[in-house]
Parts: sequence; structure tokens; C-alpha cells
Amino acid sequence: MLGLPLQPWGGAALRYDAPGHPPAAAWSAFAASSNYFSPSTSDFMIDYAVDDLDALVARLTAKGVAILKRSDDDQSGRFAWILDPEGNKVELWEPKRAAP
Repeated sequence: MLGLPLQPWGGAALRYDAPGHPPAAAWSAFAASSNYFSPSTSDFMIDYAVDDLDALVARLTAKGVAILKRSDDDQSGRFAWILDPEGNKVELWEPKRAAP
């Protein structure tokens, strides 16, 4: 209905050309039975692209924000997950950079 071409992984890549930014943003719907947003009970999750995941995780930890999980080995980059003050899961993504 939205005119987004769905990919085999179940979402859509919204491509754009902006210097210094990832080549695409993602929109993805999850099945109602998915537990991907756990421990949040929300029906959604926000994903932010960040420039320096290590620095952001250090700042969050210093402020007492618990890091739910961290993954540095995904083919699309590095990730960390937190809960916002309202209990919504937030995904932090540092896109993989092309080798110089």
C-alpha cells in the first residue's frame, strides 16, 4: 500500500545519496508474534545510524544507561541496543565503512 518495494528480508531499503550518511534507511515490519523488540512491550523500535558506536556507548554507560546487547560482527555494521526512558527498544547502528 505504501509503494515500498519489499526485499527478501521483509522490509524496504530507502536509498538516498547524501554525503557522509549511510546509503539507505530501512523500513521493516515484524510479525506480531516477533520477540525482536523484547524486553520492550512496544509495537515498534527506532533505529539510529551513528558515526561512532564506541563513543556513544561510553557516553550512555556513563549516564547509567544499560546496554541490552552489542554486536560487532554483522555484515552491515555494528549494533547496540538500549531502552529509552519510556521502555521502547532503540537500536544504534554504525554502518560498515568501505575499506579505503
